[in-house]
Amino acid sequence: MSTSPKTGTAPKADRKKSAPVAVPPSRPTRRRFGKGALVLIAGLLGASALIRLSDGVGQVMALEATPEMPEKPENPEACAPDAGTAALLAALQSREKQVAVDEAALAERKQTLALAEVEISSKLTALVEAEQKLSATLALADQAAEVDLARLTTVYENMKPKEAALLFEEMNPDFAAGFLARMRPDAAAGVMAGLSPKTAYAVSVVLAGRNAAVPKE
Repeated sequence: MSTSPKTGTAPKADRKKSAPVAVPPSRPTRRRFGKGALVLIAGLLGASALIRLSDGVGQVMALEATPEMPEKPENPEACAPDAGTAALLAALQSREKQVAVDEAALAERKQTLALAEVEISSKLTALVEAEQKLSATLALADQAAEVDLARLTTVYENMKPKEAALLFEEMNPDFAAGFLARMRPDAAAGVMAGLSPKTAYAVSVVLAGRNAAVPKE
């Protein structure tokens, strides 16, 4: 190949022949890029679908876990009870309160009665014990009195009739009649013989009255 001495370039004919031809990009390279982009887009779409699916499941679970709230009526006045029903409800509530108060008062009264019964039972037990002790004391007193009377009667019987008559003359007719009734008949006769007629009559009336009070049958 020859060049021009002035310009130092090759002739036009030669320039056309030797100029490089632009080669278009090969189709296999474009196909590879397209497949990679499709795979990347498909992966992004799948991840987005998974994220949406998980959000949906979480929302469903949250809705299931959340208790359903009762729907508010559109018109609250429509659900309000009428005057008769409201009055009946108020009466029932008042009656219920009164029953509760009555039950509390009844329970308190029962408790008071139970305490009173316990106290009364305790007092009755103490009264029975006191009565038993009193009966025993009276029995001892009666026994002691009987012993004393029997001993004193024996003393009067062993006295001389005139001396005994002087003592009986000073006694109350009832008291004297009691001793004479206990004495032996012979000793009592000797004492009665030594008494004054007035005293002997009074003692005889008392003794006769005692015998008259005794039932005959």
